[in-house]
Amino acid sequence: QLVESGGGSAQPGGSLGLSCVVSGYAERHNCMAWFRQPPGQERVAVAATYRSGGGTWYGSPVKGRFTISHDNAKNTAYLQMNSLQPGDSAMYYCAVRLNSGCPTLAKDFAFWGQGTQVTVS
Repeated sequence: QLVESGGGSAQPGGSLGLSCVVSGYAERHNCMAWFRQPPGQERVAVAATYRSGGGTWYGSPVKGRFTISHDNAKNTAYLQMNSLQPGDSAMYYCAVRLNSGCPTLAKDFAFWGQGTQVTVS
């Protein structure tokens, strides 16, 4: 089970932080990612990280502004979003993958959170 929190509204240039607590079978995950989905558009990855700390990946639109992190002791992942822009407005989802590798396609992740809305205006 994945439970997200955070999100909400921010002005352009502002910051927001998201959290995702992982429990149950999903705790065995190897890779954690954050996705976002604007209305009427596909769900795309914005950041991903190995649970072991083996590396991180950021989508081009958020590189340098967003930071993904993972606290293994708390089984919690975070997404710190700075310098927010109206284009960042979307539903944000955390997802984890148990298998090896840390891809960035939604189809490769089996466990998902319920989503949290981020609105920048």
